Amino acid sequence: MNLQYPIGKFECPEVITKEYITNWIQDLEELPKKLLCLVEGFNEKILETPYRKNGWTARQVIHHIHDSHHNGYIRFKWALTENKPIIKAYHEDRWAELFDTKTAPIHLSLNLIEALHAKWVYFLKGLTEEDLQKIFIHPEGNVEISLAEDIGIYAWHGNHHLAHLKIIAGVAI
Repeated sequence: MNLQYPIGKFECPEVITKEYITNWIQDLEELPKKLLCLVEGFNEKILETPYRKNGWTARQVIHHIHDSHHNGYIRFKWALTENKPIIKAYHEDRWAELFDTKTAPIHLSLNLIEALHAKWVYFLKGLTEEDLQKIFIHPEGNVEISLAEDIGIYAWHGNHHLAHLKIIAGVAI
């Protein structure tokens, strides 16, 4: 198993159907509960365990999920309110080394993930077909990403890091 990408890398389908969108939104809706159920028994030793050599600890992964998905939610808002905005990228590796990411209690991010995903899913379920075609530009490579594709990226991202936490917990992926 590839510990860095235990579920593989995201592969966007050529045609993004309503079924893909529905399934991806469901993944985002279910992520907070899956995270909480998985990590509720984690002690400090487990929270300081990396999922692979030189990888992030469970604590860093949990805080990273919030940081990343918070940025993702804002990108959706920009894409719907601006014309092809160039989004602000962030250095996730540097954020993972910040004091709060390395030491804060995980319930702080778990609570934020629960609230964020509730609002984000509500928002996503209200998007029209036209909305889903809106794009933003990611500055790394000047890549255009549609909101439809980005829903898939974030659904994959949540499951990707859930798999990392499962590796730490010794649970089958």
